[in-house]
Amino acid sequence: MTSLDAAFAGSIPALYDRYLGPLLFEPYAADIAARAAALGPRRILETAAGTGIVTGALARALPGTEIVATDLNQAMLDVAAGRVRSANVRFQQADALALPFADGAFDLVLSQFGVMFFPDRVGAYREARRVLKAGGRFLFNAWDRIEMNPVTATVGGAIAARFPEHAESFYRRVPFGYHDKALIEADLRAAGFTGMEVETVALTSRVSARDAAIGLTQGTPLRAEIEAHGVDLEQATEAAAAALAPLDGKDVPMSARVVSAGG
Repeated sequence: MTSLDAAFAGSIPALYDRYLGPLLFEPYAADIAARAAALGPRRILETAAGTGIVTGALARALPGTEIVATDLNQAMLDVAAGRVRSANVRFQQADALALPFADGAFDLVLSQFGVMFFPDRVGAYREARRVLKAGGRFLFNAWDRIEMNPVTATVGGAIAARFPEHAESFYRRVPFGYHDKALIEADLRAAGFTGMEVETVALTSRVSARDAAIGLTQGTPLRAEIEAHGVDLEQATEAAAAALAPLDGKDVPMSARVVSAGG
């Protein structure tokens, strides 16, 4: 992971929320919130909460549960605080590798599409386990292989083909680089977790080619990588939109790993 891989700053949070939220994250937010509700937790810690897409789903599914939503990037939480205004939700800037909470403080620790960005996943998992009560659960998801997620694969390929000096490395390296079930289970075991379940969940998303192109080129840390290579951002966006045109208006498959582990 490079220093740019977790750079959710500037205009990225708002673009991420507007264009990628409906496309990629809201369908899985509904899934993971339903799983959380089935566990009946009284206190939830959400790490890597981003712009609050899952936070809002949790607040609706569990209106009587205390939810503490954290993220390393304050700019993401600022968007989240405007999105989610529920009495049972509190936002707090925090590093998942050094959580500012007492041992055994939560019934459930949850993270949606965040673990891929942790520079030390085992360390972050140890922290999640530390703040869980006895019998608590750690629930998270991570993207499956990029080939199983054709919208992002199409954009990454289009940028790599159009601008050979810029590889599609960010997508493969980070968001889609942590899909191996054996590795996920090994990391959790190393952090002290047991009772692990790793499920592959396939959903679909209705694609707007233009919106997806904007979100995937301008609303993720890929933007910083594009600009660092001296590539014109609008040209990259247009190349992505053109590649996505055959998918416009269609329901396109997505695939992710959903993981549950006990302490």
